[in-house]
Amino acid sequence: MVRLRLLMNAKLILKTVFLIVMLLLLVLIGLYNKDSVPFILPPLLTKSIKLPAAIMYFAFFAIGVLTGTILGAGRGKKGSGGAAKPAGR
Repeated sequence: MVRLRLLMNAKLILKTVFLIVMLLLLVLIGLYNKDSVPFILPPLLTKSIKLPAAIMYFAFFAIGVLTGTILGAGRGKKGSGGAAKPAGR
């Protein structure tokens, strides 16, 4: 039980460090990529969008985080797994 708790704490610390590193990467990208770049996606957009590269990177990162959150949602503890007993027995 104690080992499981330590393992869960280690996973939480690693995830937190990973998140901090990714946020640092976003800050660095924002500092050094100020040029505007076109974003073209013909099936969805009729004309190109010109934004700073850092803003686009942040948007793609946010979309990825949102996608991962939605796909990972609902992975809680499962019930007992036993079939329900019929009533009246």
